[in-house]
Amino acid sequence: MYTSRQPSSPRATRPLRAPRSLPGTPPLRAHRSLRACGTLLAVAGLLVSACSAGSSTSTASPAGAAVLRALPEATPSALSPYYGQRPTWRSCGAPGFECATLKAPLDYAEPAKGDIELAVARKKATGPGKRLGSLLVNPGGPGGSAVGYLQAYAGIGYPAKVRARYDMVAVDPRGVARSEPVECLTGREMDAYTQTDSTPDDARETGELVDAFKEFAEGCGQRSGNLLRHVSTVEAARDMDLVRAALGDEKLTYVGASYGTFLGATYAGLYPERVGRLVLDGALDPSLPARKMNQDQTVGFETAFQSFAKDCVRESDCPLGGAGTSTEEVGKNLKAFFRKLDEAPIETGDADGRKLGEALATTGVIAAMYDEGAWPQLRDALAMAIQDKDGAGLLALSDGYYERDSDGKYENLMFANAAVNCLDLPAAFSSPEEVKEALPSFEQASPVFGESLAWASLNCTYWPVMATGEPHTIEAKGAAPIVVVGTTRDPATPYRWAQSLAGQLSSGTLLTYDGDGHTAYGRGSACIDSAINDYLLEGTPPKDGKRCSGA
Repeated sequence: MYTSRQPSSPRATRPLRAPRSLPGTPPLRAHRSLRACGTLLAVAGLLVSACSAGSSTSTASPAGAAVLRALPEATPSALSPYYGQRPTWRSCGAPGFECATLKAPLDYAEPAKGDIELAVARKKATGPGKRLGSLLVNPGGPGGSAVGYLQAYAGIGYPAKVRARYDMVAVDPRGVARSEPVECLTGREMDAYTQTDSTPDDARETGELVDAFKEFAEGCGQRSGNLLRHVSTVEAARDMDLVRAALGDEKLTYVGASYGTFLGATYAGLYPERVGRLVLDGALDPSLPARKMNQDQTVGFETAFQSFAKDCVRESDCPLGGAGTSTEEVGKNLKAFFRKLDEAPIETGDADGRKLGEALATTGVIAAMYDEGAWPQLRDALAMAIQDKDGAGLLALSDGYYERDSDGKYENLMFANAAVNCLDLPAAFSSPEEVKEALPSFEQASPVFGESLAWASLNCTYWPVMATGEPHTIEAKGAAPIVVVGTTRDPATPYRWAQSLAGQLSSGTLLTYDGDGHTAYGRGSACIDSAINDYLLEGTPPKDGKRCSGA
């Protein structure tokens, strides 16, 4: 979702703490890009026009929108070898976890072109109680490692009664982490990329930002080649069906957060008859074009910032204003701070000599918007930077967002994030001139973040392959009940996206959390957790429209 300079744009998602959707993604867009003739045909063939009256409700399917069409129930003979696989499990990671690899066709339209290896991990059901099958989890991104999420959180932190009845399973989507990861830049190149001025003031700075986007895209094209044409969400959803079959499950049971909701909803649209119990937490709206998604997300981060601002001024150590300071004034104070950093970056004590400029500071602040639990850390980091001219705290938040370690190595989250987002939807803008024209609307959406997020939306413009996806609705007619979860003040996936997705799905039921932060399950609300646990264990979805607040 927010992706400060990297291919970003809504679909990205990223939490700072485990129970959410993996620190999902970089600056905006975490979420599209790709072109490929073969892939274009394969993906476009799954979408059908929904122009005829009565094809769907007005809230679910905008006039003229495409609808994701289900695949034939019978397995094509060319895919039979893939569906006949059985995993060979081996010990890995922590005690109790097992890992395996499965093969999937690089190109589903032409399986003979070669294979891709998918990394799968599981932790078997602990009991007591009858085993209910496999529960696949995905933390979002796109680009978040599902295997890493399973081993670090879901496999040990999901409710004990859920882990007792399900084998907890994860598969890294193609192009992500352990599943033949997309690669783009070296660590030093990424350092330069993340520090590029994201709010250009003149033609020279605009050119530098465009060059940074082009260099990122060229690096992906050079290092990842043909893989870039085959990391779409549709293909990743088809991979999940191979995993389901390999595990021996007739239907898919799944919990996806943030971008993981788009992946899960896509699976439901392709294989409605194979839907078991699906939880889509922090939902994306697949019917929106990239620019609209980015604008909506900009509003979401502004909403989250206003909540942070109100909380901050109630604390004696708030560096952006004291008691009684309006949220508007807090925003102006932060914007003024960003401007100072734009003119004169401050020291951080970083071993590689990085200073804190406006770009890294903005990313650090946005990272903390995903989780209200990070607000005290953000206050401290801002105080260090504003009062002590020490940028170490905000740099640490930014590095966590980008998944950069102390040795200067980046995980592939940002690379995969761009690759998937730029493939799934056409770019939000075609030129810097279009960004400039749209700046007023983005700055109206968020006086604090609007300018930076508008320019971040230019990332997919220079992608080396064409987008193969397009905005569409997902109905999944015939699917079992699907639970869509929305948080009212979610910064990365605005609440109305959950409302829209629940309305599109023929069997969607909306569960609402009235609160802050990104996603809801496992974040402290007994009401939310109880409703989802009951659904996973008993198969009974919450009543459509159920609302939860507080703990």
